[in-house]
Amino acid sequence: MRTEKQIFDTILSFAKEDERIRVVTLEGSRTNRTILADEFQDFDITFFVTDMQSFTCNDAWLNVFGERLIMQKPEDMELFPAEEKGFSYLMLFCDDIKIDLTLLPLDLLDEYFTWDKLVVLLLDKDCRIEHPPVPTDIDYHLQRPTNQMFDDCCNEFWLTITYVIKGLFRKEILFAIDHMNEIVRKELLRMISWLVGIEYGFTFSLGKNYKFLERYVPEEVWTKLMATYRMDSYEGMWESLEQCMSLFREVSAEAARRFNYRYPSYDEKITEYVVRQKENYK
Repeated sequence: MRTEKQIFDTILSFAKEDERIRVVTLEGSRTNRTILADEFQDFDITFFVTDMQSFTCNDAWLNVFGERLIMQKPEDMELFPAEEKGFSYLMLFCDDIKIDLTLLPLDLLDEYFTWDKLVVLLLDKDCRIEHPPVPTDIDYHLQRPTNQMFDDCCNEFWLTITYVIKGLFRKEILFAIDHMNEIVRKELLRMISWLVGIEYGFTFSLGKNYKFLERYVPEEVWTKLMATYRMDSYEGMWESLEQCMSLFREVSAEAARRFNYRYPSYDEKITEYVVRQKENYK
């Protein structure tokens, strides 16, 4: 595997020699000092260019970065249309290096710096950027919920429980799993993250998909959370659902107490609904 220095040298040497490329930036986890570096970190690079079409019409210029194992061009896909304003190349190379390279037109430079604060300026040929950004993950920090946000989380969690029940009764396990994963569990994780904020402060990020959550919660809570992922059968789904409800009840009641917010009645009413439905379940 090439070293980090070798990769940056390759990227910047190419950019310096190509007159179409005027600015180069780095984004993502490599700009975030709070994240431990490892060999799986991508090199998230953006080239600001004067002529997009001259790059996108032919992929041969990408060979300078190494032999590719696989590449995806999101903006060139029909099944998964991208929403970005530029053109991206997601490249995994044969030595396991991953470079996500995005091309953006030069006239988007000012707008670009409003999109994300985790940015490092690597090259500015024309000195267009008077004050280079200092990367910060502040936009991803835990957010202290208002009373309304707390109530909304509880409402979304308990309402969606009824959709999971519907899927189980109809023997539509994929429907039930989807609502469990995409909504129920997300609200559970959100509520747990608020408790983390109470304990440790709302001054840091738990990472994408709450990937650092395990570091901050008691082992008992983590064990209960992991138990909600057993969904390979209808029996398993019922058990996971009930585990989810129990854990959400526990953490949301504690959050309500710590925030001094009213604990809503959704829990009691939907729990009664679930008990009643399970009695009729066959």
